[in-house]
Amino acid sequence: QVQLVESGGGLVQAGGSLRLSCAASGRTFSSYAMGWFRQAPGKERELNAAISWSGGSTYYADSVKGRFTISRDNAKNTVYLQMNSLKPEDTAVYYCNMIQGERPFGSWGQGTQVTVSS
Repeated sequence: QVQLVESGGGLVQAGGSLRLSCAASGRTFSSYAMGWFRQAPGKERELNAAISWSGGSTYYADSVKGRFTISRDNAKNTVYLQMNSLKPEDTAVYYCNMIQGERPFGSWGQGTQVTVSS
């Protein structure tokens, strides 16, 4: 079973940047497409960005397109989310997970809190 540990969150002013990391255990990490999700208070968890197992294909939700970049390093069993031009509405707990289509199917990690102040 793949275990996921997110890190890199924090408090940042609007317009700032953060880079999130998701470290995965298990030898099968490179076989899976991965996604970054976020959950704001009182809202459902939503997919923001996804990347194919090879890294050759990516997807972004309209709300983050042009500001966020997802990448992965299969040798390090890690997926990243570079977040630029952050907005207060990006405030949420961010999670990564393995996905099929847009559906997560692995166990959730603890997430990492991102707070963007105006």
